[in-house]
Amino acid sequence: MFFVTPAYAEEAPAGTAETGTATGADAHAAPAAGEVHTETGVPAEHHGGGVFPPFDSTTYASQLLWLAITFVVFFVLMQKVITPRIGGILEQRHNRISQDLDEAGRLKAEADADVAAYEADLAAARTKANSIGTAAREAAKLKAEADRKTVEASLGEKLKAAEGRIADIKAKAFADVGSIAEETATAVVEQLIGTAAKADVAAAVADLKKGA
Repeated sequence: MFFVTPAYAEEAPAGTAETGTATGADAHAAPAAGEVHTETGVPAEHHGGGVFPPFDSTTYASQLLWLAITFVVFFVLMQKVITPRIGGILEQRHNRISQDLDEAGRLKAEADADVAAYEADLAAARTKANSIGTAAREAAKLKAEADRKTVEASLGEKLKAAEGRIADIKAKAFADVGSIAEETATAVVEQLIGTAAKADVAAAVADLKKGA
């Protein structure tokens, strides 16, 4: 359905004016200067003049109005919706980072405490091991000294017993030698002179022993 201006109706052919309708080519024909476009309601000279609408000085007021309205809406939207959400997100991240840092600090403190306790236990263990080693060395030294003295005492006793036995053996041997000498001397004398007094032979052997 198309609407025609009075001027366009006057300039249109008679047949068209009578019927009140136009063909497809006539309906889309450019209206004359000073007339209002039937579809947009904008004066035809704005379409024919070639002026870009944002640069049209006649629409500056409406453009400024809409710019102010858009700015206010955008400002309110930023203040009421976008900025609180961004602030909430930043606050959440800040709190999470703070919690993570606190947790990391707590874990580090626990780790430091564990390391300090481990080092203290290790130092105590080393001190105890050194004391045990020193005590063991002293005990071993004392035991070795006691064992040495015991062995020396035992060897001394055995040496004294051996010396006693040797003295007995020597005395017995000397006694046997004396009797053997007496018997030998007696036999020799009997062979030489026929008879010999045992007392004289024993005295002679005793004199020889003393001289030896």
